[in-house]
Amino acid sequence: MATPMEYIKSKIRDVEDFPSKGILFKDLTTAFKDPRALHIIGWDLSQIYRDKGVTKVVGIESRGFIGGSILAFELGAGFVPARKPGKLPADTVRMEYAKEYGTDTIEMHRDAIGPDDVVVLHDDVLATGGTMAAAYALVKSMNPKKIYINFIIELTALNGRAALPADCEVTSLIKY
Repeated sequence: MATPMEYIKSKIRDVEDFPSKGILFKDLTTAFKDPRALHIIGWDLSQIYRDKGVTKVVGIESRGFIGGSILAFELGAGFVPARKPGKLPADTVRMEYAKEYGTDTIEMHRDAIGPDDVVVLHDDVLATGGTMAAAYALVKSMNPKKIYINFIIELTALNGRAALPADCEVTSLIKY
């Protein structure tokens, strides 16, 4: 019988040359569509933060919305989307950042995070770390009490943790 993590790994699809030539993409949509894998992911994510007083989970567009929403629900916390420009209806704050294949911008509502919040920043995959580093800087600018960073998958060969703050707890369920 496979362990829960082995089961999740068996449901993750590898897609070659996506989003560009030479990249092996770890596709979690095949795990998300499997009820058992989705349940394991949600449960295991929530156990990491169960006793840390989390009040908000920030999910990064777009696959980070899935795990982030489940995590927020499991913890009884609020969910905050971090989105591409022009997708949020109210006053926003933004951060521009470099990616492995260009530049991008991420936005959040200006009133999404307050000084009493304990925040988990969540995305599906840690690759080079640029998107999460920008999201961290954006959330940090809102002066929350504490910030944690979380991923479902970490691609260790890309050394994305090096782009993240050394004083912030970073966790991932699966490492490749």
